[in-house]
Amino acid sequence: MASSEPFALWNLEQEGRALLSRLGRLQSFALQETMVPAASLSVEAQSGIEKFLVRGRKSLRQQIHRFLDWIKSPAARATSPADAQRRFTLLRLRFNVILSHFDIFSEALSQRSEADNGVWLAGLDVVARDALEVPGVIDPPPVICYLARGPGAAIRRARTRLPGGESNPVAIIRVPRERMIGTGIASSLVHEVGHQGAALLDLVASLRADLLHPPPHIAAADGFDNGNVDASVAVPRAGADWAWSVWRKWISEIVADFWSVARLGVTATSGLIGVVSLPAAFVFRIDADDPHPSPYLRVKLSAALGNALYPHPHWGRLTRMWESFYDVGRLPPVQRERFAQLEATMPALVERLLAHRSPRLGHATLAQALADRGRRPEPLAALYRAWQARPAELGRAAPTLAFAVLGQARLDGRLSPELESELLARLLKHWAWRATVDVTEVCAVARRGSHLPPSPPSSPIWLRSPVATALAPPAGAANH
Repeated sequence: MASSEPFALWNLEQEGRALLSRLGRLQSFALQETMVPAASLSVEAQSGIEKFLVRGRKSLRQQIHRFLDWIKSPAARATSPADAQRRFTLLRLRFNVILSHFDIFSEALSQRSEADNGVWLAGLDVVARDALEVPGVIDPPPVICYLARGPGAAIRRARTRLPGGESNPVAIIRVPRERMIGTGIASSLVHEVGHQGAALLDLVASLRADLLHPPPHIAAADGFDNGNVDASVAVPRAGADWAWSVWRKWISEIVADFWSVARLGVTATSGLIGVVSLPAAFVFRIDADDPHPSPYLRVKLSAALGNALYPHPHWGRLTRMWESFYDVGRLPPVQRERFAQLEATMPALVERLLAHRSPRLGHATLAQALADRGRRPEPLAALYRAWQARPAELGRAAPTLAFAVLGQARLDGRLSPELESELLARLLKHWAWRATVDVTEVCAVARRGSHLPPSPPSSPIWLRSPVATALAPPAGAANH
């Protein structure tokens, strides 16, 4: 084995020192991001991200120092130039992994400096945390949100592997910029939260196991808006088996939609319609290898889940509207038959989902763990009427409940899109402000060593807003 030439070792030492110098220029986000306090991440998220990045930089710095010590040793002089270069190349690849980690979080944090957007995103962080909570079952990880182009949302779940193999310390949710700001943003956001919740509860694995064995006699249900299937005719066994296998492959997206409907009521389905309203070729596309159900079926399943959790005629109205947009009867016979098989098995799928018992939910079914009778249409409509008389109450409500109420009011024709957007912009700022004040109070109390004083009855920001005017029904509004 040829020994390394002095020039080669010297050059690699220079490159190693340059790598160390560039690594030192990666500063803490706390020292370089400019944002108002209300736009900042939660303390848990900031701490988790900073500790994660510091560990990575510290480990790499140690590796570089070991390399520099080695490069000056007799062992390095006895090593071939190719082997010495290989050692440095591995260091540089590791450096690029550290940079990729930095960029992943930097993309989310840089938007916190944008006027309005930064505070709104902090408000969405609060909504996401509220949507993820299952008291006594889930210990929610920190969640941060950021905006991106395109109609769809996405999540990089907490505790999954980042480039390089490290565990992600926070959940990062990408929300579509085109939905800011309306109740539809909650549908996208809570769907992605549902992916994180399903992972924490191991729901996808337990549901796939549950769906391995379809009910012995699957027939089209006699009831809920199943207008394209003859409800009196049982699906052939082969067709039912195929349909059941497709639902099983789509279950990860289905359970996230279930989470969204359970938290938001009809706001989830109306928001979903806004996302998947695409050309018919995409809406009717069935791809068993794609984890997303056909948009045509996905909307109908969302409405079926909503009707099972929170029964009301408006689910039927939404379904009929969706069918009027996309007429399945115009499809070729073979494709139409596939949709008929899937729709015929949908009632059994809904029943199985509601009754599913995951080991991590104890003795509760999925419906018992996630549904809330207060998210039924009647209580939501009653809350909206109450908030018109007492606007400050809206600022005290749980964020997902507020979205559910306003989405219901929008569907009922009692809230215009313009006022909806104004209300939600103020609410997001309010939630971001409230979270900041709460943290400040806790820190101040910890320093004084005294008890935490009661929170003020409502936010000054919220009371200074013309909420009563915004909540008043627009002239000529009708309850459709």
